[in-house]
Amino acid sequence: MGTNVPTNQKTPSREPAAGRNVGKSSALSGEDSSENPVNEKITLLPGGQNDGNVAVHFTEDNLEAWGDFYPPVGNSRPLKADSIAGALARLNVVHGLLWENIQEAAGDCNMNRKICKNIVLARGDPPVKEVLEYFELNPNLKLPPADPKGNAQIDYHTFSPFIIVKKGQILARLRGRKEGRDGRDIYGNVITHGTIRPEGVSGGEHTKTDGKFIYADINGQFIEEKNVLRVQSSLEIKGAVDYHTGNIVFPGDISIEGPVSDGFKIYSGGSLNIKQTFDVTEAITKTDLVVSGGIIGRGRALVKVGGALKTKFIENCKVASRKTISVDADIINSSVYAMERIDMGEKGMILGGEIYAVQGIKTGGIGKKSGRATHIHCGIDFTALQEKEKLNYNLRIIGAKLARLKELLEAEGAASADSERKTKMEETLKRLEEEQGKTTAAITAILGRLNSFDGACVEALGEIAPGTLIEICQVALFVTEPLRHVKIRLDRSLGKLVGEPLG
Repeated sequence: MGTNVPTNQKTPSREPAAGRNVGKSSALSGEDSSENPVNEKITLLPGGQNDGNVAVHFTEDNLEAWGDFYPPVGNSRPLKADSIAGALARLNVVHGLLWENIQEAAGDCNMNRKICKNIVLARGDPPVKEVLEYFELNPNLKLPPADPKGNAQIDYHTFSPFIIVKKGQILARLRGRKEGRDGRDIYGNVITHGTIRPEGVSGGEHTKTDGKFIYADINGQFIEEKNVLRVQSSLEIKGAVDYHTGNIVFPGDISIEGPVSDGFKIYSGGSLNIKQTFDVTEAITKTDLVVSGGIIGRGRALVKVGGALKTKFIENCKVASRKTISVDADIINSSVYAMERIDMGEKGMILGGEIYAVQGIKTGGIGKKSGRATHIHCGIDFTALQEKEKLNYNLRIIGAKLARLKELLEAEGAASADSERKTKMEETLKRLEEEQGKTTAAITAILGRLNSFDGACVEALGEIAPGTLIEICQVALFVTEPLRHVKIRLDRSLGKLVGEPLG
């Protein structure tokens, strides 16, 4: 009944061709089935045109055989499951035969006289590929898609396009090898399983790797480039700080080449370098701050610097530095605090505001006749002064509470029937008096370290305008006449500030 199909035969695709194929060119009709076109269906059961029949087609990988069952017409020969199975065997389909599918489809086709298409006749075993071990990136280190100002419900001040990691944080996890398994097609041929080499990641700069994980070795910005992971100790922003970046919070040094938009905050665990004018809302650095342009605030702007500050000008903001503040031009209507000195250029001017510099000030000029008054304070530990002012405020509150409580106790009188209430009031009075004593002692201790540098001086290369108040170690001088090219210092023997011509 025809020749066998070679095991390396190209077989038809799963998609059935149109129409019923029951011609005599079948593999079982005595002709060479290897000459059948690739996608052509093969008629399994040669016989009369009206007999029941099955047209079979194969997937290209030889893993499945599918059949279209055609019912007999009239009293012609019906389909028989064993005949179909035998015909498949003669086509060398020997593995994964689905006998139940064949029986059910043949019976349904014969009994209900309907065509049953795409019935799976045989199914091989697909190979399972071996997967080699690899490091898989921590999915939590992938940024969400950016949509600046595209969603009104998102606070884009808090949005960030940067991934910040901490030392010891897991960057990638090792995925172990998965064994492969050979498969077998419907002709019984072995299909080699093959190997998958996943595109994993590897550790780069400032990372460390053990047998299971890749870790961050420092705090910093996480960067993945060409599947190499690294942690950068500094953050470089080539453009502006705005809705595309959100607020900047970084554990190391920050460099910003573009402008900083109003409303955005910057927190640096190292230094901060801004290469344009800084429109500041709030900026805090652990070490130095360098602003190539100037610092402009909106009245409530705040800058805190853990190291030295260097800028072109300061305008309308509050600035505090633990070291020296260097300003090339003007300080205008600002509150400026330096734990060391304030150094300005020959043309530098201090115009309005409160200026505190523990070790002194050197500037071009101070104040102007028509401007806001300028107050200069030197030699004073302003952190202690702020603490003293806070304690003084608390002391006033305690005093007011004590006065009111004593009035209530006097009003109660000795004949009060509510002895429990009176006892509680007396206990409160005692507690407030103890708190008053502790606060007074704390203020006294602060006064002892308030004047921290009596060698401080104020040097003006130009003019100190009338209306300026200069205070060194709490000894004040109110300028009523212009002072030019002068150095103001504290004369301890005289107990006052004196002015000396600059050499």
